[in-house]
Amino acid sequence: MKNIFNKTLLGTVAMMLFLSVLTSCSDFLDEKPRGMYEPGYFKTEKGVNGGLTALYAHLRNMYGQPYYYNACQTGTDENTHAQSADANFKDMDYSGVGSLTPTSSRSDVLWGTAYPYINTASGIIENATEVGLSDALIAEARFFRAFDYFMLVQTFGGVPLDLGAGELAFNTSPVRVSTRNTVPEVYTKAIFPDLKTAMTDLPETGRVTGGLTKTVARFYLAKAYLTYGWWLENPNNIPTYPECPRTDPDGHDAQWYFQQAYDMAVTAIENPGPFGLQETYYDVNWAPNDRNNEILLYADHTESNEVYNESQITSGDGGSYMNNAGWMVQWNYTQITSATSTSWDEKINSVQREAEQHLGRPWTRMAPTIGVFEKTFADKTNDSRYDGTFTTVYRANWNKNSSLSGIERAYNANNMIVESGDAILTFLDEEPVTPIDYSNDPYDSNVGVGVLPGRADYVVSPRGISRLNYPGLWKLGTYRTDNGSGLGYPNAGSTRPFNIAKFSELYLIAAEAAVKGATTQSGKSARELVNVLRARAGKWRWDNNGNVEKIQDNSAQMIAATPATITIDYILEERSREYFGEMYRWADLVRTQKWAEIAGTYEICGSDRGDHTAVTVTRNIQPYHYLRPIPQGQIDGMEMTAEEKAAYQNPGYN
Repeated sequence: MKNIFNKTLLGTVAMMLFLSVLTSCSDFLDEKPRGMYEPGYFKTEKGVNGGLTALYAHLRNMYGQPYYYNACQTGTDENTHAQSADANFKDMDYSGVGSLTPTSSRSDVLWGTAYPYINTASGIIENATEVGLSDALIAEARFFRAFDYFMLVQTFGGVPLDLGAGELAFNTSPVRVSTRNTVPEVYTKAIFPDLKTAMTDLPETGRVTGGLTKTVARFYLAKAYLTYGWWLENPNNIPTYPECPRTDPDGHDAQWYFQQAYDMAVTAIENPGPFGLQETYYDVNWAPNDRNNEILLYADHTESNEVYNESQITSGDGGSYMNNAGWMVQWNYTQITSATSTSWDEKINSVQREAEQHLGRPWTRMAPTIGVFEKTFADKTNDSRYDGTFTTVYRANWNKNSSLSGIERAYNANNMIVESGDAILTFLDEEPVTPIDYSNDPYDSNVGVGVLPGRADYVVSPRGISRLNYPGLWKLGTYRTDNGSGLGYPNAGSTRPFNIAKFSELYLIAAEAAVKGATTQSGKSARELVNVLRARAGKWRWDNNGNVEKIQDNSAQMIAATPATITIDYILEERSREYFGEMYRWADLVRTQKWAEIAGTYEICGSDRGDHTAVTVTRNIQPYHYLRPIPQGQIDGMEMTAEEKAAYQNPGYN
């Protein structure tokens, strides 16, 4: 990783992306992509506008990027390393199979991405008056600068505000020294002021599809207030760095910030602009409904143009800037075999790799833990969020492969006939009364899964979830409009947008602040706020894994099951049910200082084919792990003494 302070212009930006790939774009977004901006370029209207477009595009460098995705998920109660994981994933698990170091930490993706674009934003802000930029456009730059600093401070602790030309100043000269600011300085000098200005000056409705709005600024201001309140309170005495008192320069205490978080979130809920909740949870993540009104911010992609997608659209190698996150939590279902005759002399792979939301490219790098299925998603009957999160049924699609299209039927578990569209393998909702036979004799699935009497599909129960066999992450699954009648382009990175912020989270931000002591408004207690989402989760319009229409409203049952007293633990459970696998979890557990408590142990079966014996794994999560290490490339690139470099690094990582 190159040293971020060693660039003539830190904003050596990515190619630009159309924010709306389905509608016409403004002249601002029609500019030609540029690989680099010279300092003088920001003194022109065209240059400033190009820099703004690049700020939107830079979201793709983080969101959907597979290794940063791993850094936000692996090592939590949601995910561990899977059968094919390399050190990038094992090092993040803290379970003894690797070691997180300044070299191996994949949070370096955030550090290496954020700083060039922070400088780009500062360049836009400084030159805005000279080029006659409107307050609304300046507000976009301020938002992104605050956004990047908010991501950095949650991950690394205090970080530099001075890139070489002064605090929050645009820098054009190579600098090889750096000083870290404290956490309170980052919040009160950078994050809060920029977000407040953005909230004032941004429009109610974005100037383009996916453009920034007041609601987005309110959302992040509420979340920043909430996070800073936790930091000030520090209930479990987690160390900070650089070391400083847990006091606010403006004289406010943690409770003041929790109240601000609640008030800001409620204001956003009551003044939604063009945003709102989708009718069902399924609709939020259903690919044909992407860019719906629940999504406040997303990293966009397109299947129509490689330039504006910034990566290949018909193939892919797992490169850093592709949207490959969905591959990581998809096991190798393509190895499942069925037979073409009852003798099982000839076999076919009955579930082919397909560019379809339930399937996509398998990498088997990250696996959900057994606790996800037994605890987080314990209610799979009333709550639609389990069905709207995972692929639990893998269906026959061999007919879409031209070389196999002549095969009309095949033989699967118990030598029973299966045809196109039938279930080949099912991950069961609960443990069956009859024990599963995992011997695979004589009906060899080839992937070590089992059979039950009278069923044509292979099966795995919740306690049989292993590092090799587990439900895939449907909500991040691939989606194409150009498959025709075939398998499409399953090896390409996803051309779907990666969702970053959702309107629904405002309810949980406000609820969390209420639990932390904020005075609530009538009708908006923590329980009432949580129940807005739980009631929605009880509404079904489609049985995703059953592949049939399901018009059912279990809202009353969902509300009745909500505890009378809402705790932080329950808020975290609801956050996992609502946002499982969406790059929230590590930050959620770190913010609330619950990481070691909630994710310190987990259960899963092994990596070997046919291993369905659950074991308990213990993680070694220490207090200093609540901050990620400063990337080694940053340390190596600075011309400072060994002592100064050691002092720059977060404790525990030297």
